[in-house]
Amino acid sequence: MIFQEINIEWLHHACFRVKGKNKTVYTDPYKVKNNYNDADLVLVTHDHYDHLDKESMKKLINDKTTIVAPKDCQGLLKEFKNDKVFVSPNEVKIVKDITIKTVPSYNINKFNDKGMAFHPKEKGNVGYIFIVDNVRIYIAGDTDKIPEMESFKTDIALLPVSGIYVMTPKEAAEAALEINPKIAIPMHYGSGIGTEKEAQEFKKLLSNKVNVDILTSIDK
Repeated sequence: MIFQEINIEWLHHACFRVKGKNKTVYTDPYKVKNNYNDADLVLVTHDHYDHLDKESMKKLINDKTTIVAPKDCQGLLKEFKNDKVFVSPNEVKIVKDITIKTVPSYNINKFNDKGMAFHPKEKGNVGYIFIVDNVRIYIAGDTDKIPEMESFKTDIALLPVSGIYVMTPKEAAEAALEINPKIAIPMHYGSGIGTEKEAQEFKKLLSNKVNVDILTSIDK
């Protein structure tokens, strides 16, 4: 990791721990095995079980944790007594002294057997561009390569690569070239859908173009 100010660790799927000097941020709790309970902030991109796993959430939060999530997650999060901030795409919030920009996250070419997008734009799912110790991190959520990405500015991009419901490795590589982060980290594989094969393909496609870091899970 070229950013000494922060440390990014991968738990599973789209669940990361971002540790700065004074703040710890988690994304999309799923299949967490160990009790961490050190989150200042948990960012949830949408309400699907593999991004908002309540049992995993309990292993990340403490009494002082704030949860940020799209508005349609309110019912799922009702049992948690923590402070919550509910968001829509294209908002800027400052939570726990962390600046967060919400960006759209949706499918344009991934459909179910009824011809409906798995993640429709109108549902209001989000990705986040958030700043920890002056480092801008983009967590994409479940999305395809969408037109809005051409305006995203970030140092680190966490991009789904498994295909089927999200970008394929090729599409994710195209997104990385458009966003042009200093580091791209593949995600959304290894916990039920996709394997490291997709992550390696993503890295190969970006060879000598964008620095790719494939992480090993810390949650064992």
